[in-house]
Amino acid sequence: MKDKCGIVGIYSKNHDKDISASIYYALYALQHRGQESAGIATHNINKGINYYCGMGLVADVFKNNELKELSGDIGIGHVRYSTTGQSRIENSQPFVTEFEGGYMAMAHNGDIVNSKHLRKHLEEKGYEFDSDTDSEVLCYLIKEEYRKNEDIIKTLEKISKMIIGSYSIVILINDELYAIRDPKAMKPLAIAKKDDMYIIASESVAFDVITADFIRDFKPGEIISIVDGELTSHLLEITCKCKNARCMFEYVYFARPDSIIDEKSVFDVRLQMGKKLYEEFPFEADLIVPVPDSSIPCALGYSRASGIPYGEALIKNRYVGRTFIMPSQEERELAVKLKLNPLKEGIKGKDIVLIDDSIVRGTTSAELINILKDAGACKIYLLIGCPPVIAPCFYGVAMASKKELIAANYTVEEIREKLSADALGYISINSLIESIGMDEDELCLGCVNENYPTEIPDDLEAESYYDFLIQNLSKDD
Repeated sequence: MKDKCGIVGIYSKNHDKDISASIYYALYALQHRGQESAGIATHNINKGINYYCGMGLVADVFKNNELKELSGDIGIGHVRYSTTGQSRIENSQPFVTEFEGGYMAMAHNGDIVNSKHLRKHLEEKGYEFDSDTDSEVLCYLIKEEYRKNEDIIKTLEKISKMIIGSYSIVILINDELYAIRDPKAMKPLAIAKKDDMYIIASESVAFDVITADFIRDFKPGEIISIVDGELTSHLLEITCKCKNARCMFEYVYFARPDSIIDEKSVFDVRLQMGKKLYEEFPFEADLIVPVPDSSIPCALGYSRASGIPYGEALIKNRYVGRTFIMPSQEERELAVKLKLNPLKEGIKGKDIVLIDDSIVRGTTSAELINILKDAGACKIYLLIGCPPVIAPCFYGVAMASKKELIAANYTVEEIREKLSADALGYISINSLIESIGMDEDELCLGCVNENYPTEIPDDLEAESYYDFLIQNLSKDD
């Protein structure tokens, strides 16, 4: 699975200060949220808005003199995985467009599920698109609505009632910085301060790397504007009509374990998940083994609760990308072997509790079990820190269609047999909710219980939902 994406915004009250390096390092800390492209846009009091985007990792995109050309006192940055739109340079962010006598730059994390309808609406008004992403649709939608009322807060109020989906957005309009979190709080966003700078980012780890002091998470539906050095907050009117729907996968898989999201330590949540797994599946074994890296805290929690030693039996090659981006089944299987190699002497003759964060297609799990058994492990008890993924996501998580989701088509016992595991257990939905420490109606659990925070027709796959929206929302203007 992959999420979309990581965003940063920085505002310095000192116009002589260059914030481009701070954006670079903040994006570096958010690299796990997107590895396909990176981009930065800044405002310079003498040069106006400058921006640069490229394909690849942050360090590869900005490896020469690009940052020198991006000096400025205000700016935004973005790292991308593609969920809507292909992986190509035209889809990299921030998007920049002329805007009321100046320029606007925008970066977006999330997925706008009715973007095709909105795009068609904008094309009819004469807008031409360079990309095939929902983020460029958002950019032009802001531009179009601002043209009508010339007030950015009113503009964001208006489009919040037009768009369906998830979004955290940073917007640079000349020398003004704006940021917004969707009214269901599906995607994380937080703010910090360092000296004369305000920093906005998807995760708190971006603040840690530049030694900024965390202030708080954005409230659901909150707009923060920083204009002439003054920070103000505004709450979208639509928020009072929306239930929270924070993505549970931020805690299970996406976020770095050293992040704090909505006042919850990701590491502590995953530690608690491991303890809950032991309560539900108290296996007797010789060793608790995580699938690195996101499952390490969960495995530690299981080890502490059970008293069974924790051990690393799989060594990760960190120069291999995530295996879900491999186009063919054969390549995905090869990628697992390239990515993870067993410590044979440490596992030979042992019964192992193998803990992973999730199972989507089952390719990685099956190959890992084969690797461990070939290395001499006796029994493999596979435990999963996420309930069975039985349905696609419509809000910014690129996972397989329902026909490819193994848990949507087979029972737990059938999956166990397919994976050649000696036992298989998934954490229950209730235990996951308790581990996160929020009420069920504060979370989006659509992919594990099909109870989506927006209305979706039964048995409709993600790729068909766009057509449904076009047909059913075409009269909305």
